[in-house]
Amino acid sequence: MSGARATKPQPALDNEDEDEWDRRIRRTGCFAENEAVLICHADSNDWRKCLRELDAFKKCMQAHNNAQPNPK
Repeated sequence: MSGARATKPQPALDNEDEDEWDRRIRRTGCFAENEAVLICHADSNDWRKCLRELDAFKKCMQAHNNAQPNPK
């Protein structure tokens, strides 16, 4: 490879059935982390059991927010 980074494949962004929340999360690059949080909570019905997933999502979102230019 010529220095290209491998990334996780992302489903198409132009899915008309996808809701606005999913589109926004997908644009951050944190969709997989968000899905892990949602699945954990659905399985356990207890956010306290999903702290690892929440932390991964938080770190991903912080990295995304830090990479964004500051609006003027």
